[in-house]
Amino acid sequence: MSIGYRECLATLKADGTALTAAARASLTQGATATGARYTMPGGKLRVGDMLCLRASGRISCAVTTPGTARFDLSFGGTANFDTLAMPLNIVAQTTVPWSLEAWGTVREIGTTGNIFWQGLWASTASLNTVAVATGPWTGVITVPYNTAPVIGANVDMTVSQLIDLQFTQTAATGSVTLHQYALFLESSSGF
Repeated sequence: MSIGYRECLATLKADGTALTAAARASLTQGATATGARYTMPGGKLRVGDMLCLRASGRISCAVTTPGTARFDLSFGGTANFDTLAMPLNIVAQTTVPWSLEAWGTVREIGTTGNIFWQGLWASTASLNTVAVATGPWTGVITVPYNTAPVIGANVDMTVSQLIDLQFTQTAATGSVTLHQYALFLESSSGF
């Protein structure tokens, strides 16, 4: 019999700053949004622990050449979980909702620790998704996009790591805002 726990590591207390540039940037920018960044202490994670990411907000993309959207959860600035570049809808989408959930299981710890990630991204901003009013709406994509689930980049789990949600949109004609965010740690052995 195991004693499992779920610990909420970080939440977003106010919207992040709207991002309009195409370069990779933190979704937790803004006066109070930076509080959603979490510093994971060295040695906290154990093999079998799970990190659970839940995030949502609004996104806009331009007609015809919308580019791609890409979310990643970084450890010390390096992407550990990565949705990869997801094609956006060629029909203009203006401030439509999006939702991202990802689960990562710690496979190895130590100086070359790693986490196996898989998740879902949902939005009408997804390629070939019709608007909700005209339905049927099916804009759910498994992530990482268009590839098998993968182990994230190795991370030194013996030292503290700043965990932050990042976003990249290849076309600067779009925008994204983070409204909700939570990062959880699920442990099968307790804390």
